[in-house]
Amino acid sequence: MSYPDYSTKEIGEMLDMMSSKLPALLKEVFQILYSEEGAATMSKAIATFYKNLLDTGMNKDDAMLLTQEYMATLKSMTSQFGNS
Repeated sequence: MSYPDYSTKEIGEMLDMMSSKLPALLKEVFQILYSEEGAATMSKAIATFYKNLLDTGMNKDDAMLLTQEYMATLKSMTSQFGNS
C-alpha cells in the first residue's frame, strides 16, 4: 500500500484547518448526543428496535436482551467519544 506524500506546508495547513473546525464539530456532536432532543431521538430509536424484533416474531425476553445489548453498544460508543 502506498501513501501520498505531503509536504510539511500541506500538513501544517491541514492541522490549522482541523484546529479551527474540530472544536465546533465536537460541540455540535456533543449537543446532539446529550441534548433533550437527542435523548428523545435515541429513545425512539431504541423503542423502534425493540418493536421491530417483536414484529419479526422474537419472544419478549430475547428481544429485551438484544435491546439491552443495543443500548450498551450505544452507551459504549458515546462514552468512548466523550473520553476522546
